[in-house]
Amino acid sequence: MAQGLDLTWMVISFLLLIHLSSQQETSFIFNGFRQGDLHVAGVAQILPGGLLQLTNTSEQKMGQAFFKQPLEFNSSESLSFSTHFACAMVRKPGVTGGNGIAFFLSPTMNLSEADATQYLGLFNTTTNMSPSSRIFAVELDTVQSAEFDDINNNHVGVNVNSLTSTVSAPAAYFSDKEGRSKSINLLSGDSIQVWVDYDGIILNVSLAPLRVQKPSQSLISTSLDLSALLQGKMFVGLSAATGQLANNHYILGWSFSRSKQSLQSLDISKLPKVPHPKKKLSPVLILLLIVLIIIVLLLLGGAYLYRRNKYAEVREEWEKEYGPHRYSYKTIYKATKGFHKDGFLGKGGFGEVYKGTLPREGDIAVKRFSHDGQRGMKQFVAEIASMGRLDHRNLVPLLGYCRRKREFFLISKYMPNGSLDQFLFRGGEESPSLPWTKRYWIVKGIASALCYLHREAAQVVLHRDIKASNVMLDSEFNGKLGDFGMARYHDHGANPTMTGAVGTVGYMAPELTSMGASTRTDVYAFGAFLLEVACGRRPVEPTAAAERQFLVKWVCECWRKKDMLKARDPKLSGESYSSRSVELVMKVGLLCTNLVPEARPEMERVVQYLEELVPLPDFEPETPGIGVLSSVMVGGSSSVVVSNGCKMEEELRDMKARKAHYDMLHFVADAQQGIPKLCPCGSITKESVDEEDTYDYLPGKRYFICKDFENDGMHFRQPWVMGVQQEVERLKIRVHEHEKLLRECDELKAQVRMLLRRVSDLERVV
Repeated sequence: MAQGLDLTWMVISFLLLIHLSSQQETSFIFNGFRQGDLHVAGVAQILPGGLLQLTNTSEQKMGQAFFKQPLEFNSSESLSFSTHFACAMVRKPGVTGGNGIAFFLSPTMNLSEADATQYLGLFNTTTNMSPSSRIFAVELDTVQSAEFDDINNNHVGVNVNSLTSTVSAPAAYFSDKEGRSKSINLLSGDSIQVWVDYDGIILNVSLAPLRVQKPSQSLISTSLDLSALLQGKMFVGLSAATGQLANNHYILGWSFSRSKQSLQSLDISKLPKVPHPKKKLSPVLILLLIVLIIIVLLLLGGAYLYRRNKYAEVREEWEKEYGPHRYSYKTIYKATKGFHKDGFLGKGGFGEVYKGTLPREGDIAVKRFSHDGQRGMKQFVAEIASMGRLDHRNLVPLLGYCRRKREFFLISKYMPNGSLDQFLFRGGEESPSLPWTKRYWIVKGIASALCYLHREAAQVVLHRDIKASNVMLDSEFNGKLGDFGMARYHDHGANPTMTGAVGTVGYMAPELTSMGASTRTDVYAFGAFLLEVACGRRPVEPTAAAERQFLVKWVCECWRKKDMLKARDPKLSGESYSSRSVELVMKVGLLCTNLVPEARPEMERVVQYLEELVPLPDFEPETPGIGVLSSVMVGGSSSVVVSNGCKMEEELRDMKARKAHYDMLHFVADAQQGIPKLCPCGSITKESVDEEDTYDYLPGKRYFICKDFENDGMHFRQPWVMGVQQEVERLKIRVHEHEKLLRECDELKAQVRMLLRRVSDLERVV
């Protein structure tokens, strides 16, 4: 009895093993292939890298690959199956592409009689459309055959015993990410995935790029009855053919199962790589590439020369003594990030200012301007070196300079609070108002700095452009005088060299054009600066009301009306301040802007006035010389503005009484060129001027007439008018030079654009 039970269990176990073996044979997966995994026919082969190559680039060739074990189909059981494979079609260079790939089921592995043409290695003219063929296939077709009613040359079709598809669709996949269908080019050479699922009733076919998950929507979904075809033993395989258009057909991996639920997905990371043949270059293309390489080399060489020229610097033998003050252009260029617009701080009288950063010095300000050609290079660098030796707490520290071709760069410490004029004149409610205590502290600091420049420095330094915009403020709102672009130097006790009148209108002393710059002209500018700080207005405001256009005149009028504080900055009205110190600053400003240079105090005395170490001298708004303004430029034309506290005749008598010595200038027109020239023609003293005979003042015409010269009726305007007109002529010449440079720049730009177009044309040809 026990022996019978043992025998029964052995039989049951044997039957289970047979069943499990049959189940294993109906499911397989290959993430790459090895020799012996499949039965291959035709030109199909398994490459060393694990890639299954169905066809090569030979014409009229076909290849098949079969799973070795047949599948048993019984109409009484399920006819379902599922497969997943990855493939790629790589065209031969210069060829449009061969025929496609097909997944199929066949009752035999002998398909040697099939045609290696549009029949995909599955049929021939006899077996096509024959029920006895019993071949089911899903084709990836890349040739449009009219005899098979193909919809295009890039489609997927379902075939039953024929290559005339029962249903077909253009190759595409549904993108779940974008929610739409996207086309696939089967001959692109890219790897694609194919899924075929059949449950005995519905056939679903899906496509997707290699690294995209299986789409939620199928490309083809159709009802299909394969019960008459799938009977007995069937072999599953993959086939491809080339025909007259050679092509490489590759299979990267393949998975199959009789059940959709048990189908294993391919491991994309383990699939072999698809080789792509190198394209052979035509002689024309090779020639174009050579030309392109030569052009690129020329451009690279030009770029190298441009870069070398960009940072090129000229160093002369005499410049060695100033070496410690010099920075390389490359250092400054990198510090300012190529003079980027984000670091642009503003524009001064002679150039633009940029913010930069140096590793050792920290934040810096770089002023960039061009050489005007009127001074020697050595003198410029010597003056920069002299500025580097200036040391005062109220001077912007000059770190050094940089020289490159005709460009110069001054490097100084960066002042985080910018310039004083931003706090005095910047409008808007959000604009911070500078309290009087800080203003008073700033003007005393600048006075101390000017005193140092005039008396204590190794040489006398004439700044020549003192104004609020050139007073910088550090983090603690200490005023520091900067912008020495117009500065001049001379030894103590020596007379300064006569130079052209430069400066800013409203700050220029009237004697500048006839007598040149001196410490007295700096004092005049400082006086205008004092009034500017106390009143919160610029020295000249052409758009203001007539009585307020000229700040000096306005302050005098307020003083005359016993209401001097009326001229103060309105922003100061909301704070407590010392009215005494405000009046002091205004009166010192008027004293410094006296028309008579000799009547102006020296800066040492100005410092004492502001520190209240000595009292101010007694003077009134009617004091001769107080409240007289020089000529200004309004609307681009020169005009003489006389704003005197008394009549012009009284001024004339005072001038003669003081024995003032004024050079009179007049214009003599050149008969040939018509260019106005300045010519000295004499001087006036108390002894030579007689009111009745030799000297007349014409109020309506605002000029003087000297009668005792031979040229009858020759007109002599106030000297500073001539200076303004002379500056206009100089500016016209400089404008002409700049226009010429701009034209040359435009020509260079046109040449560069032409070269770039040629390069672009060559790139398109390539």
